[in-house]
Amino acid sequence: MKLNSFADFGLRALLVLAASERPTWSSTELASRLAVSRDHLIKVLQRLAAGGYVHLARGAGGGVRLAKAPQDIRLGTVLAWLEDDTPLVECFRADGGACVLTGFCGLRPRLARAQQAFYAELDAGTLADCVNPALVRFAQIPD
Repeated sequence: MKLNSFADFGLRALLVLAASERPTWSSTELASRLAVSRDHLIKVLQRLAAGGYVHLARGAGGGVRLAKAPQDIRLGTVLAWLEDDTPLVECFRADGGACVLTGFCGLRPRLARAQQAFYAELDAGTLADCVNPALVRFAQIPD
C-alpha cells in the first residue's frame, strides 16, 4: 500500500504535534519543519480539525495543536479519516468502478482482507506509541 501525500503530511504533522512541548505551532512553522507546502498542509490541517484531531485558531496567539491526547489517537482510524475512503483499487470504489474483472476476480477478496489487516495493525497502536526521543528532538525549534 502507498499513502497519498495528503495522509502522509497529516500523519507527519500529528507526530510533530505529539512530540512537541510547544502548546501551538503556526502553519508556517509546521510546514517549514516538515519541509512541505504550507498551502497543502493547511488543507490537511483543516481535514484533521474536521475530524476532531487538531484545534485551529487564527490570529495572534493562534495556531494548531492536538485536540486529543496522543494516546487517544488510533493510527488506523486517523489514517482512514485522512484518506477519506480513497479506494485501494478500482473495484473498491463506491460505484463499483470500471474494472472488467468485477464479478469474477479472485484478487478482490484478498485485497479487502489485506486492507483490513493493514488498518487493524495500525489501530493496535496510538500516536503516543510513535513518540520517541529522536522525534522529540526533531520537534524542538530553537527560540
